[in-house]
Amino acid sequence: MKLGVIIASAGQSKRLGHNKVLMELGSKPVLLYSLEKFLAIKTLSELVIVIRAQDEMDVRDILSRAGYSHSKIKVVQGGKERQDSVHIGLKSLVDSDIVAVHDGARPFISLDLILKLIKEAEDNPAVIPALPVKETIKTVKNGYVESTPDREFLWSVQTPQVFKYEILINAYEKAYKDNFYGTDDSSLVERLGYKIKVVEGEYTNMKITTKEDLLLARRYLELLGL
Repeated sequence: MKLGVIIASAGQSKRLGHNKVLMELGSKPVLLYSLEKFLAIKTLSELVIVIRAQDEMDVRDILSRAGYSHSKIKVVQGGKERQDSVHIGLKSLVDSDIVAVHDGARPFISLDLILKLIKEAEDNPAVIPALPVKETIKTVKNGYVESTPDREFLWSVQTPQVFKYEILINAYEKAYKDNFYGTDDSSLVERLGYKIKVVEGEYTNMKITTKEDLLLARRYLELLGL
């Protein structure tokens, strides 16, 4: 099955002040860590990096300096929201049976986990990595606790999320028809009635959102000796 990949990198990064995927982490920009993993997959057919308009030249420069200027990679400008950006990425794919959608700000995804998700996607319409929640969760409204959900059934979702291409594009079209915006891609597929397969994720597959996350990522690299 031919794999298409969308790396979502068009976030506003309001908490860090500039696009986190362009920031140096160890010896290279954040974006390159996950990009290298996907480019190592033999079934990769095409890869789309979705970025902000103002970051396009910087991203192209990063790719050029890293020697990644081959035909499998496309760089496209995203939309207002993440959902809009992924939709643009989906429409940019032309030869994919399954599609993996990954946050560019998650640099430490392992190749093993990616391959496991792809394997599961052969027999499932949608597959996501997730981790069981370790802490007690409260629902809060106006500063007061409303309920305490049973932690046994709560999982924290990561990326990449992998889907049959036709199912995901149909889910996006339905979401726009209904004026629905979800918090992740799998929520759009859920609305169509499909069951989402969950594969245990990785605690190291962190998302860099805050300055503290960036410090943790740098510390993790130091522990790896990189």
